Amino acid sequence: MVYSIAFPPKAFLSFVLACIAVNGRPTIGNVRRVHSGLTSRSNTVLPVAQFSVAISGTAPRSKAKKELMKVLRSSSSSNFTSPVAGSDFDEEYLTNVTIGGQDFTLIVDTGSSDTWVAKQGFACFDLSGNPVPTSQCAFGTNGFDTSASPTYFPIPNTNFNISYGDGEFLTGDMAFDTVTVGGMTVPHQELGLVTNAAWLGDGIDTGLMGLASPNLTSAFEGTDPDADEWPKTQIPYNPLFYTAVQNGIVSEPYFSVALNRGSFEAENSSLYDPDLGYIAFGGIAPVPVTSTVVTVPIQGYDASTFLPSNGTRVTYFYYTVDVESMSFTGNTQVFGTTNDIILDTGTTLNYVPTDVADAFAAAFDPPATWDDDFGLYVFSCGNSTVPEFTVNIAGTTFVVDPEDNVLPLGVNDDDGNEVCASGTTDGGPNENGNIFILGDTFLHNVVTTFNIHTDEVTITQREVYSSGISTTSSRRRRRTTGRNL
Repeated sequence: MVYSIAFPPKAFLSFVLACIAVNGRPTIGNVRRVHSGLTSRSNTVLPVAQFSVAISGTAPRSKAKKELMKVLRSSSSSNFTSPVAGSDFDEEYLTNVTIGGQDFTLIVDTGSSDTWVAKQGFACFDLSGNPVPTSQCAFGTNGFDTSASPTYFPIPNTNFNISYGDGEFLTGDMAFDTVTVGGMTVPHQELGLVTNAAWLGDGIDTGLMGLASPNLTSAFEGTDPDADEWPKTQIPYNPLFYTAVQNGIVSEPYFSVALNRGSFEAENSSLYDPDLGYIAFGGIAPVPVTSTVVTVPIQGYDASTFLPSNGTRVTYFYYTVDVESMSFTGNTQVFGTTNDIILDTGTTLNYVPTDVADAFAAAFDPPATWDDDFGLYVFSCGNSTVPEFTVNIAGTTFVVDPEDNVLPLGVNDDDGNEVCASGTTDGGPNENGNIFILGDTFLHNVVTTFNIHTDEVTITQREVYSSGISTTSSRRRRRTTGRNL
């Protein structure tokens, strides 16, 4: 039986904040951070990215990620660019990464911080901790071969340890090795090598590339995962992009993500969609954008209230922003929101306050209705008019294409009509302490560019594009002046 530490995410966040309330964020490397205060800007000019790589596909989201987010809810162009790929309705975006000269497909996640990969010879377990065949973990390769890497360097007396509320866990070693993504090569990057896994994989990815704060990293003192105690034995370290900036590999402290929606056919029947956007390092991702843009502070968490804050004595975990309001075609109400809203590439749907979700579903023609079995608002794919959803951030309105609120469920109703779900759903009541998410449904329509020096995010509306989803909608074609970056 393999055990690992497991804090419920909400309790974990409160506990960590309480423990570091006096000292603020841990000091990580030499990455300079300049707090921007409360100011938002609409005239931000972003540099061309140094490196970029296509997102090459999606895969069905792991049960662990879905459970983690469920628990959370209830309690100009770039330098380096990498293509991103994707799959099925509940999806993970993937990209190609080379570690120690070995190629892997990794999940791209702005909601976690570690870069980790399964190590060759790993042991697989079921969710009860019982040994099972390695095929049951469904990684995409046999794992990372340390003996085949000339740049591999183990880190003694440390261990990698991350666990989830549904019982999935990963434990293993910490090591340094050379990591390359989108032409950006980062020598001596710290990463987790998984030796024990209870993982419900997709058969495609072999790990994950995390892009969030150093405070969320999962390295601990010692070699016994059972002895890990957060944050007493945690050893925060620089995630991949933080290392690249600290070492001058990237000249500008930006990373940028542009996620494309998949086609209706791929969403409905395919496990893998190629060329679904870009992740870029050093500037904005290279997709056509409009002049609608705003830069806002990333919110840290106040150690005294455990709520998001724009103050200077805060601790950074997720990319959380303050959203002023949400609306949709034909709406006459004002729907304000809390500031507990995370921008997360690792979550498919928008999880918004209940009153917003209910009103939006009612605005479908005919109305979308709540289905207890799916836990989503459902409607007939081909016979519904879908409203255009909007999000107001710092006085700037961003539009969500109706295509992103049409998610095929792969089933038919009693009349033989294909059933779809709304991509915007109920995240709970609008009250302090609830955490909401703008996931891929929103992110398909914007480019998000994160500045890790100033703790800001620049959100830029993309030009309208089509994925071939065929549905009646109230979308109006916006006349925009875009630029292909």
